[in-house]
Amino acid sequence: MAALAERRPLGDNAKAWALNAPAIIVVTLLIAYPIAYSFWVSLQRHNLKRPRATKFVGLDNYGALLSDQAFLSALKVSALFVLLVLGLTVVLALILALVLNERFRGRGLLLSLALLPWAMPGVVNGLMWRTIFDAKTGALNGLLTQLGLIDGYQAWLTSGTGAFLFTALAQVWNTLPFAVIILLAGLSTIPAELYDAATVDRAGGLRRFVHVTLPWLLHPLLIVLILETMNAFRAFDTIYVLTGGGPGDATTTIALLDVQTVLTFTDFGLGSAYAWVITAITLLISVGYIGLLYRKGNFEV
Repeated sequence: MAALAERRPLGDNAKAWALNAPAIIVVTLLIAYPIAYSFWVSLQRHNLKRPRATKFVGLDNYGALLSDQAFLSALKVSALFVLLVLGLTVVLALILALVLNERFRGRGLLLSLALLPWAMPGVVNGLMWRTIFDAKTGALNGLLTQLGLIDGYQAWLTSGTGAFLFTALAQVWNTLPFAVIILLAGLSTIPAELYDAATVDRAGGLRRFVHVTLPWLLHPLLIVLILETMNAFRAFDTIYVLTGGGPGDATTTIALLDVQTVLTFTDFGLGSAYAWVITAITLLISVGYIGLLYRKGNFEV
C-alpha cells in the first residue's frame, strides 16, 4: 500500500509519448522501415535476374551512376525539366491567384474550373495530352489548321525539343492548381489596411505588389517551390504515357530511368540508388529555398 501511495502520476511528457505511441509505431512501420530498407538495398548488388548473386557492395552503385552516361543525360534533362516547369508554374500560379483573389461575377465557377486539372491522375493527364498532340487526329492540329496557322497536320512529339516542351506543358497544367490554391490562401491573409496605406501613399500597382503583396507571399512561395520541385523531379506517369522518354532520350528524366531500371532490368540495387539520388537532390534544393526565402519572409502581424 505504501508503494502504491508513493507512485506519482505520469508527467505531461510521459502522457504525450503514451498517447502518441500508436501513431509513432504505425509511422515507423509504414514509412521509416521502407525508407531504411531502400537505402540498405541501394548498398547491395541486388538483381532479380540473379537472386543468388546478391551481396553488399557499399557505395559501388552510387559510383556507377557517376560514370553512367545515361544517368548524366537524365540528370541534365531532369534539371532543365524542373527549371522550365517550376518557372512556368510559379509565374502562371501567381497571375491566376491575383486574378482569383479579386471579386467579380463568375469567380466561383472560374475557381472550380481552375482546380479540375489537379484532380486528374497523371496517367489520364498524359493520355489526354497525347490525344491532343496526336499527329493524325489531334485537337491541336485541327484547331491550328482551322485558324490557318499551319498548312497541314504536324507531328508535335517527334522532335526532341517539341516533345520536351509539350511534356513540360502537360506537367504544368496538371500541377498548376495546387500552386494557385497555396498562393490564393496566402493572398487572403494580407490585411486590407496595408493596401489602404499604400494607396494613401500614392503607390502604384507595381509598388503595391513589390512592397506589400510579395513579402507576404514569400512563405507560400516557399511551399510552392519545394513541393513543385519535388513533383517535377519525380514526374513519371505523365512523361511515360506521353512520350515514353523519347524521342531518343529527350524526355528521359531520372525518375523515368529509375522505374525502367527497376521494372525492366529488375536491378533493385541500382534503382534504389537512383531513388536516393533524387531524394538527395530535392533535399538540397529545399534547404537552399529555405535559406533564401524563409528569413526574408518574416513579418509581424
